[in-house]
Amino acid sequence: MTTEPALPSQTSADARWMALALAEARRAAEAGEVPVGAVLVRNGQLVATGRNAPVARHDPSAHAEIDALRAGAAALGNYRLDGCELFVTLEPCAMCAGAMLHARLARVVFGAADPKTGAAGSVLDLFAEPRLNHRTQVQGGVLAAECSAVLQHFFQQRREAAREQAEPLRDDALRTPAERFDALADYAFAPHYVQDLPALNGWRMHYVDEGPADAQAACCVCLHGPGEWGYFFRHLAGTPGLRTLVPDLVGFGKSDKPKREAAHPLEWHCQVLGEWLDRVAPARAVLVHSAAAAGLAALLQAARPGKFAAVFLAPEGGEPVGAAWRAPFPDRGYQAGLRALGPIASSSGPDAAQAALLARKVRNAMGYSAP
Repeated sequence: MTTEPALPSQTSADARWMALALAEARRAAEAGEVPVGAVLVRNGQLVATGRNAPVARHDPSAHAEIDALRAGAAALGNYRLDGCELFVTLEPCAMCAGAMLHARLARVVFGAADPKTGAAGSVLDLFAEPRLNHRTQVQGGVLAAECSAVLQHFFQQRREAAREQAEPLRDDALRTPAERFDALADYAFAPHYVQDLPALNGWRMHYVDEGPADAQAACCVCLHGPGEWGYFFRHLAGTPGLRTLVPDLVGFGKSDKPKREAAHPLEWHCQVLGEWLDRVAPARAVLVHSAAAAGLAALLQAARPGKFAAVFLAPEGGEPVGAAWRAPFPDRGYQAGLRALGPIASSSGPDAAQAALLARKVRNAMGYSAP
């Protein structure tokens, strides 16, 4: 790895130039390109900028770095870019690294590492190849978190768009925009969806499935009540050694929102949950429910006798999460479930310490020794 530590005097300047590269990356995303941006600097002065454009240009070489190098060479009137520094939001690939070495750059600074195609140390390190006749200093990790976040958000949106095409929305329902959930604390769980259960009638239900998929692992099914959604169990989901299945009732959370109150009898929600459990849950699990979900939990136990090794009431942690409860409901059109079953909750769900104790109870109930 050729990456060298930055001098103290370079740190603030590097961050300033990388921020400009990030702006270019965001422009690329707006154009539908993978968000990578680059800026070329010489003697503390901006020479050129570049951003990804292979899709628009039908050009596999139209990476942000190549774009900036071409513009910089034209501006300086020389294909040799001696004394120039290139700032790019993503670790260069082999093509771009080779172009940088041919251009005789003095220094390359990148933000996020690229474990799939990075040629500055992640997959290979062209800059450290001793047989090449030029040495370029490399500095990685500048604003790495910000650079990674831009890429992650872009690909998340792409996945959401592909899912929307594969899972059409009924005319009598709404889907909460994904960005409504982006800023919620402690809820960075991969989404899972099901739409083809007979009882769903074409509506799509979201659920969280965290932890070991081993059928022998301890498993709990977490049930929220009216006015709540799966965020209630954010501190329990992802507990090491415990599989947590957390559905959002249709009409709540990230699930589809039927527009009519008549779509929400508890017996129907119970039928949907039963079919979902038959598909995704192991033969035995523990049921954990909020106080507001007591009625639905009783219906589910009766509908699936023998399914649950134990049933626990989730404690109340008292955290301020009012904004989280409102996130699924941008306006009144999304709120038929609230009107049918009850208003937005004032509860918060168990805090981290309570969730840890609850996870231990689940494991013990299923015959596992507590960690």
